[in-house]
Amino acid sequence: MENHSFQSSPQNSPKANIVLVGFSGAGKSTVGRKIANRLSFSFIDTDRYFEEKYRFTIFNFFKNFGEELFRRLEREILLEVLDFENVVIATGGGTPCFFDNMDIINQKSTSIYIEMSPVSLSDRLWHSKKPRPLTHNMSREELDQYISTKLTERSAFYKKAQYTIKGENIDIDPIIGLYR
Repeated sequence: MENHSFQSSPQNSPKANIVLVGFSGAGKSTVGRKIANRLSFSFIDTDRYFEEKYRFTIFNFFKNFGEELFRRLEREILLEVLDFENVVIATGGGTPCFFDNMDIINQKSTSIYIEMSPVSLSDRLWHSKKPRPLTHNMSREELDQYISTKLTERSAFYKKAQYTIKGENIDIDPIIGLYR
């Protein structure tokens, strides 16, 4: 799938749903809510959906059951919400990187990668009030190293998205323009 910036227009009409991918802390939920509001779409954060469905915070689920089971259940949730109509979906940071999730996201939706620099991600995650299961209790140096390593591993998946937008100063108007 060819990746477009928002300076160029897509070859095909956008699909009904929008899926936002990117690293933890990139702003997928915040941006997703804004896009959904402007388009009169519903908004789904797959992490919140998971927590409501399984009655566990993701942090506690990781602690009690581990990442492998989480990733399998996360995939089931992704497949479920991709069948909804007129929704903006914010995925967890790792969601596109497991199984064939990114390919399915591209088949069933318009995918957008919110790309941020490691420095920006580190600042956001370091100051986040929400504990993240994979970065909890890390020192700033450990967090910086983790982000650098994981972002390198995950970028290939994120870059499969049909569009990429810089996360530091997001302008959602080009996204809205796809649907007008």
